[in-house]
Amino acid sequence: MSRLAEAAAGVALALLGLALTVASTDSQAQPSAGARPAAPPDGEPVRVASYRLEASLDVPAHRITGKGTLTWTNTSSEPTRELWFHLYLNAFKNDKTVFLRSPFGAGRSGDHGSDWGYIDVSRLVVRELGPDDLWPRAARHSPGDPDDQTDIVVPLPAEVAPGATLHIDFEWQSRLPSIVERTGYVGSFHLLGHWFPKLARREPDGRWAHFAFHPQAEFYADFGRYDVTLDVPAEMVVGATGSQLRDERVGARRRLEFHADAVHDFAWTAFPDFRERREQIENVDVRFLYPPGHEANAAATVEAVRFALPRFSRLYGAYPHPTLTVVHPPEQARNAGGMEYPTFITTGGPWWAASSGLRMVEGVTVHELGHQWFQGVLASNEHQWPFLDEGLDTFAEMRAMSARHGAGSMVALPGLSVSGAAARRALAIRAGHDHPVAQPAERFSSFDSIGALVYARTAIALETVGNVWGHDALERALASYTRRERFRHPGPKSFLEDVRTHLGSDAHDALSAALFDKGWVDYELADLDCVQQGPARGVFGDGAERTTIASDGAQQRSCRALVRRKGTLRFPVDVELVFADGTRQRRRWQASEDWATFDAAGPSEVVAAVVDPDRNVLLDENLGNNSRRQRGEFGHRTLERMTYAVQLALGLIGP
Repeated sequence: MSRLAEAAAGVALALLGLALTVASTDSQAQPSAGARPAAPPDGEPVRVASYRLEASLDVPAHRITGKGTLTWTNTSSEPTRELWFHLYLNAFKNDKTVFLRSPFGAGRSGDHGSDWGYIDVSRLVVRELGPDDLWPRAARHSPGDPDDQTDIVVPLPAEVAPGATLHIDFEWQSRLPSIVERTGYVGSFHLLGHWFPKLARREPDGRWAHFAFHPQAEFYADFGRYDVTLDVPAEMVVGATGSQLRDERVGARRRLEFHADAVHDFAWTAFPDFRERREQIENVDVRFLYPPGHEANAAATVEAVRFALPRFSRLYGAYPHPTLTVVHPPEQARNAGGMEYPTFITTGGPWWAASSGLRMVEGVTVHELGHQWFQGVLASNEHQWPFLDEGLDTFAEMRAMSARHGAGSMVALPGLSVSGAAARRALAIRAGHDHPVAQPAERFSSFDSIGALVYARTAIALETVGNVWGHDALERALASYTRRERFRHPGPKSFLEDVRTHLGSDAHDALSAALFDKGWVDYELADLDCVQQGPARGVFGDGAERTTIASDGAQQRSCRALVRRKGTLRFPVDVELVFADGTRQRRRWQASEDWATFDAAGPSEVVAAVVDPDRNVLLDENLGNNSRRQRGEFGHRTLERMTYAVQLALGLIGP
């Protein structure tokens, strides 16, 4: 997700004042000791959990009444006697849930909301296990937490063997909250994410990947087919995951049918005031929904998708679905913006955003679109390894925006251009010693820490790796990873091995240390000194061949630059020597040792030296000590420090 646009606008405007992101199968297989299904060909999903859902929206009550069938196959190597369900709407049931219990705010929005939401399951029957309703057996609360009901286990009366398929019929009712984050309502606008009982994913070794809805964490689920019928008031404009198959008027209401394949979730929106645009981009039917008065934002969103969809398909593998729905929520529903679901994303920003010079609408659109690959197709465990989604996606967004807009990829105002890399670097350096990047979301001290480390530091670490060892090679690594692991739920090892294969062990080790070990680095031009030196003088040779050479030869200047590397990361860098006659000389330092000296002798002395003159190592913690002049500092250093102060302030723009 991307933190929404108002933060960016506020920071940049303040800077101006100062300075100037089911079709269920028909199989009725009984539980048996069947073999685990064979792995499909590369790029083909295993459809583990498929849903057929029917739901009706009561707008005045903000309530969903639904029923459905889940077709689930135990693709693990172990039998199971339980099913784990995520009831995420219960996160908004009261202020004692895991999500809302902190008095300091929840998640990225920090809001608690003004109206509660919840989900009630009224019936759950597993056809293969008999006619009994199993929901009364369900746990009353999340494991070890009597105040939370978002992670619920249902014991089964019989063992379900590996390879067995279950058909699970269930009925439920959801009451939507006022929007705190991602899902809920404001007035007649409704955004429905995590609105039905969702089965947790079972790992190949038989472990259930279940967890309570933590405000800093996101989601993880199996792929499947979704066939969804929605019943809504006739005036509602509806956008949803997948392809719309039917839209039938029934009195004062409408029934819409949607189908989606190879997805791991289904979300939708309903709002009577949506305006609509449609585009065919890369053979994808793209539908843009936006509120009145946001025509400029809609145009910017269209242009962003026109640019980014072909780019991401080329880099990370073809977009696998025939449709994409892009929703710009009304301004009063800003907490519904900046979110990703399969084939369905939300953007956001005030009506004036696209005309402000702050590329907030475009940036959040590109970011959320990137999730269609890093979250929608790869489907890593976001709860356990959030950097594999948010971090890689932020890097993809940053590179895409830079490719389109160059130095002004985040802010382009008269006299002020700020790149996404510069802003994120400021944020990432500030928090670099707080936590490892590669850890579960709930272990971070705050969502701000996740923003600085998972989003920004991952992106800056990757940008540094690309700068040092080659962006073409890094693109090949990402291409290999995203294509091979399509629909495979990969972990960090898979990605890092692609880095090793395409960029080498040094790049692998540096990136691994940056992500897992709080790795850091600071390059310093510690000293620059020059002395007058003539030809060699003194006593040379022995015996009859002994000679004495006096000091009456021509004099020259001998200079030495001392460079230090502090910290645990090692990136090769250039050291540039600047001579009095205007010539420059670059030398490569592998930085395998803590310090090195660079000598030069000749008629023209070295007047200045710079380590990493191209600023390739964005993880360098102090760019202010990278250069030194013999007498005083470069005149431009004052301006440079002012520039980085501005970038540091812009680093407050979080994800």
